[in-house]
Amino acid sequence: MAVSTPRSKPSEPREAQASRAVPLLENGQRLTREEFERRYDAMPDLKKAELIEGVVYVPSPVNHRSHGRPHAHLTFWLCAYEEKTAGVEVGDNSSVRLDLANMPQPDCSLFIQPEHGGRVRIGEEGYIEGAPELVAEVAASSVSYDLGVKKDAYRRHGVLEYIVWQVLERKIDWLVSEEGHFKALAPGDDGILRSLVFPGLWLDPVALLRGDLSAVIATVQRGLDSPAHAEFLVRFEEARTV
Repeated sequence: MAVSTPRSKPSEPREAQASRAVPLLENGQRLTREEFERRYDAMPDLKKAELIEGVVYVPSPVNHRSHGRPHAHLTFWLCAYEEKTAGVEVGDNSSVRLDLANMPQPDCSLFIQPEHGGRVRIGEEGYIEGAPELVAEVAASSVSYDLGVKKDAYRRHGVLEYIVWQVLERKIDWLVSEEGHFKALAPGDDGILRSLVFPGLWLDPVALLRGDLSAVIATVQRGLDSPAHAEFLVRFEEARTV
């Protein structure tokens, strides 16, 4: 409901008046992406909201142990890869425009930059447009959501790799797209998970689960030193557009 402007505040900026007239986002609402963005923009204190298959999802406040800390470690791992891989970019809670009914806000994303041959673009308003090659979610109470309707939306829009860290189950699922379906990525004989899309992006899931960041980074470094990663960088330069 719109709130009338008190006569005692005639100097209130028009932008503030307009924002108070915009309805709030609420769980379960069915909206277009355009209306979702309009309401989200009018709620600057709201840190996360998603539109999946036309339905609004507003998560609960973030718990440090079951979400905040794992999220930070996941971002740290991806950023270590980005630092040595010119042409890729990490997103942290960046909203993604998939289509007119889907605008998720994944905990982390990793994509090839457009100028290096990537398929996403950064729109005029700064949003990622199109499906990142890799997205990652930290799931505690949201497991059924992240491995349900959200996973289906990511799969349908062509996300190539999807990581879900199930915190309470102490489990990390790394799914890869194969013939239109997500299938579990098999670890090597050494237990290391190796990305099929980003050569050199290696993960020691046991080390990540126990919070051993030194071991996590050591594994990433081994991947960065691999011939496959060196070849990847060469391909990036060849694909670079001016």
